[in-house]
Amino acid sequence: MEPQWAVSISPHIRQTQTTAGIMWTVSGSLIPVLLLSIYNFGLRSLFITLSSVISCVVVEAICQRALGRPISVKDGSAVLTGILLAFVIPPGVPYWLPIIGAVAAIFINKQLMGGLGFNVWNPALVGRALLTAAFPVYMTAAWIPSREVSHVPILNYIWGGLDGVSTATPLYVLRHYGMEALTKQFGDLPVIYTNFLLGFKPGCIGETSAVLILLGGLFLMARGIITWPIPVSTLASVAVISWVFGGETWLSGPVLVHLLSGGVILGAFYMATDYVTSPSLKTAQIIFGIGVGGLTMLIRLKGGYPEGVCYAILLMNCLTPALNEWFRPERFAPPKQAPVAAAK
Repeated sequence: MEPQWAVSISPHIRQTQTTAGIMWTVSGSLIPVLLLSIYNFGLRSLFITLSSVISCVVVEAICQRALGRPISVKDGSAVLTGILLAFVIPPGVPYWLPIIGAVAAIFINKQLMGGLGFNVWNPALVGRALLTAAFPVYMTAAWIPSREVSHVPILNYIWGGLDGVSTATPLYVLRHYGMEALTKQFGDLPVIYTNFLLGFKPGCIGETSAVLILLGGLFLMARGIITWPIPVSTLASVAVISWVFGGETWLSGPVLVHLLSGGVILGAFYMATDYVTSPSLKTAQIIFGIGVGGLTMLIRLKGGYPEGVCYAILLMNCLTPALNEWFRPERFAPPKQAPVAAAK
């Protein structure tokens, strides 16, 4: 007679999704963004991305072998970290720069903390933060004009700006020179919105096309890999704060320029939603997203750096354990102490 019951430890609710499946699905959703970047900036975008991915995979394998852990590069987490790290790097940096970022992202932030699932901060953003601190010129000045505004020779297009052609990003122009200079350089507002939405603007490798990132994020939502609270609350807070405080007078800020420029959409859908470094409860996720959007706009409007998404997410990562604790459902909360009966 066959046994009628099977006893196993929790969790008892099984899902068909695996860690490897999730990582490779997220990586696949970013391929259209990479292809557009290659079209915009040349093959240099591809080479930098390959350098970043290969570096992250090699560093992870070396660290796991040195620490006596099973080598798990096939799960795709190192590949995804490499793609995201490349996506937040300017296309004009040297090819060796992502290697240093990979060491910070994988070795320092991930493997030394215990491996996948134990890191406090988003690995790709840790790599970017270290590169920005150590190589500020490369990370803030190695911008290449996009195909829409670049008129360099075909050889320069193929190799991605080897002649040193550079340009300012929209956020830099807006931060230091204002809306008039932005429209003078990038066209009237309808042209700006169209090009920025499609991705024809200077910027980091993976931050240019808002529409492709949005489509990728919606695809991940449809697959149940990410949920709406963090992206929606992040973008909503950026929109409200930029509208209220981002203009020359109150309630006159360029909302769409802030939403479509920089890495706010990429960060909202692909980095702030990282399972390990973001809250797991809906209310906590909304607070987390509001914090990311608020800190991003604080840095953009009042800081000396025109972009703030990276540091905003890293700072909110520090609050993830507290947010999960503060908004824990009552059924999982510690039992309340019974009131002491009044003395008769």
